[in-house]
Amino acid sequence: MMNRRDLIATAGALAATSALSEAAWAKAPLPPLPIETVDVDLTADVGALAHIWSECVGSDRAGLTMREEWRIDAKRAYKEAGIKRVRFHGIFNDDEMAVRPKGAIGAAGQSFNFQNVDTVYDGVLETGMKPFVELSFMPSKLASGTANFGTYRGNITPPASLDDWKAFVALFVRHLVDRYGAAEVHQWYFEVWNEPDLGFFWSGTQQQYFELYKASVEAVRSVDPSLKVGGPATSKVQWIPEFLAYCAQNSLPVDFVSTHLYAGDNQVKVFGEAGRYTQNEIYAAAMKQVSDQIAASAYKNAELWLGEWSSDSPAMIAHIIKGCMPYLKGMSYWQVSKFEEVLVPNFIFKEGDNAWGLFSARNVARPTFNTFKLLNRLGTRRLKAEGPALASRRAGGESAVMVWNLADAPQASGIPGANSVRKVVGEAKRYRVRLKGAKSGQTVKVSYVDMERGSPYPAWRALGSPQYPTREQLAKIRAAAELPAPHVLKLSATRELVIDLPPEGVALLELT
Repeated sequence: MMNRRDLIATAGALAATSALSEAAWAKAPLPPLPIETVDVDLTADVGALAHIWSECVGSDRAGLTMREEWRIDAKRAYKEAGIKRVRFHGIFNDDEMAVRPKGAIGAAGQSFNFQNVDTVYDGVLETGMKPFVELSFMPSKLASGTANFGTYRGNITPPASLDDWKAFVALFVRHLVDRYGAAEVHQWYFEVWNEPDLGFFWSGTQQQYFELYKASVEAVRSVDPSLKVGGPATSKVQWIPEFLAYCAQNSLPVDFVSTHLYAGDNQVKVFGEAGRYTQNEIYAAAMKQVSDQIAASAYKNAELWLGEWSSDSPAMIAHIIKGCMPYLKGMSYWQVSKFEEVLVPNFIFKEGDNAWGLFSARNVARPTFNTFKLLNRLGTRRLKAEGPALASRRAGGESAVMVWNLADAPQASGIPGANSVRKVVGEAKRYRVRLKGAKSGQTVKVSYVDMERGSPYPAWRALGSPQYPTREQLAKIRAAAELPAPHVLKLSATRELVIDLPPEGVALLELT
């Protein structure tokens, strides 16, 4: 099975045909459903429930953030899903003109221009989110070569001079602190590069990346010793022990360790053997592996960030998050808005597409966004729960419980249109949710998200699956994609609730 990065490398050969295999939930009578019990103890507080899933979200590149379409999506991600930060590539790309391709190098010259950089970060802050700063890619004027990546031609070569790079990064960070203030920038993270273990993102060697990290973090810390720095932002959890050993040997700061993982990644690279875990289990196992590597290093207190991950399956999202909770400070879902990294898709929706992103093009919410929206309604105290569930208490005392029906929904890639069929293996189930500590007859609001509810796909199909929806059609699709109003139910005399979920479906129970 191809993963996202294999497909990036061969994007030009992708086929455009596809077909989707979702069942139309609730449109036909169901046979007797298998029953699964979820036990929740509303009286048992088991500790803080850190919303690691809302710490960050990914995005394509810096230039994309200047579009109105992107900012609308980002504002909703912050306001409705509680997303705190956004991470994107290419703040130093030539299209941002931070370093002009021609002219003298040095603060005394006129080579540096942070007008577009300011527009990017002003816009991010206006959405409510904070930047998770990725120091990439290489300005042409500072580059040792011309190799580049993506539709935006980000230069992926090492600097011709580490001293010039270091001076530029220090000037950049000084500009940020002067413009936004130290108190604001102290809340940001500074990460060095993106996936340097992959040849199409970094043309240098591992050693050259380590040297880049050294120059970069020394530059950042020369401006303010308390700014957060980290890396190596590798794919498939690569290079972590080697990176930490190099940093220890050179007395370099590592406030956080960042790495990336996708469910379809090659498990030989991740774990040393193929087929060790299902796609539903790979994340928790890999994050434990990296957590153990950090614990064995000189940086035991470093935060662990899953800087890129994704799934288009609501239940899989919830399951992954629950499994990663013991290990992570934060997760950054890829991505907030539409994707143009290696191509500009010629469609908004497509059968079989692994629909990455909280929103599609034209600001249409996806089931992923509505799943994060429900997750944001969970409280900050975790309650004891047995089964496929996360239970919580809010600051005001109300309880909120998410329940899900996990299915096998393979995540092959992140390239739009790469998949021809989206095959889901699973069955509808009936969940008997027993709520110890609740009151008999208590009112419960139940909100659902699956591929039919809180989803644009049924409305899009009803309109004939248009490749280029009209403005009128888009308005209908947007409205249909929004989270439906909750069902209002009451607990039985035995303080139980019965709900039915299709494969991949999630439900949020809010006790009032």
